[in-house]
This record gives sequence, structure tokens and C-alpha cells, in this order.
Amino acid sequence: MMVGDPNAKMVVRLYEDPRCPVVADFESSGAKAIRTHTIQRQTRTEYVFASFKDDRLGGDGSQRAVNALRAALDAQKFTEYHAVLMADQEEAEASDGYTTQRLLSLADEVPGLRSEAFDTAVSTMKYSDFVTASLTAYRQTGEDPIGPGTPSVAINTTMLTGELYDDLFDEEVLTGVLTAVERAPEALRNRRV
Repeated sequence: MMVGDPNAKMVVRLYEDPRCPVVADFESSGAKAIRTHTIQRQTRTEYVFASFKDDRLGGDGSQRAVNALRAALDAQKFTEYHAVLMADQEEAEASDGYTTQRLLSLADEVPGLRSEAFDTAVSTMKYSDFVTASLTAYRQTGEDPIGPGTPSVAINTTMLTGELYDDLFDEEVLTGVLTAVERAPEALRNRRV
């Protein structure tokens, strides 16, 4: 799922499970740098959503949330709805709180999102094929057959690992990384960030 300018030279790929508490921490910290670069058309952001937390914690909340996020994309309200879900994530993670009713209720917090088309898509799991395809893409990323973990971030195909992983949770540092890569796309490959 892509947001931002499709012609942006820098591509940031985010791997997230909506029920993962570390994803919520990332979204409230370093992810702000990615959103700023996306809004300024310096990067495009591609989301690969996992739903492995459903297997670990029970329920189907991650799958339902990914389906609802896909429906929000159709309504051109993805970014706003994603922010609302992440702000509500702690409760959803612990209780499988991303029920159909909860997802629709949270959509009320995004002006203009609720519509017959959105509500139907959420209620019927219209995008279940997308949910499955996204989980498959997640699992095919990296060396581990179950996926890279969430959150994971790749900038121009280079996965941020090791000491760079810690940068994900510092908005100022991640802004510096993105700016360095924008100036010199090979910066991450050469670790000269």
C-alpha cells in the first residue's frame, strides 16, 4: 500500500502489524520524520502489513485493521485513519480490540471517512485478499521465514538493522538519516549516514 508522491526518488518501506506495541511506539516517535518527508514529497512510503499478532494473541484484530486501512486508502483517508488506529493501539493489542464495531467507531474520528462504501468494506472484510497478500509479502521479506519483525524499515531497499534500528525511535536522528539518503542515495549502503 503506497502513500505519497509516486514519483518521489526515495522509497521508505514500513513493515507493521497493527496490534504490535512496538509499532505504536515507532509511530509516535521516529515515524513522524517519515511522515514529514512523505508530506513534503521527498519520499513515498510503502506499507507492508503483517497480521502475525492474531496468531500469537488470538482473535483477528490485525486482519480486520489491515482490511479497514485498505478501505481508508480508497477513501483517501489512510494517513489520518492509520494515526487514529496507532493512537488506540494499546487497548487493541491487549484485547483484540480491533473488532468491526471498534474500527467503525474509530473511523468517526476521521472527518469524511465514514460512508456506505467504507462501512461495507470494513464489515464484510472486502479486502481479505489484500490482507493475505500483504502478510505473504511480509513473510517473504528478509532471511527469516516468518518475516522481519515489526516495525521494520527499509530505505531504498536497505533494511535498517543493528545500530540503525535504534534510529527508528528518534525523530531527529531519523530525519538526519532520511536527509543524508536524499542527498546521497548510496549513504546507507556505505554506512556513511
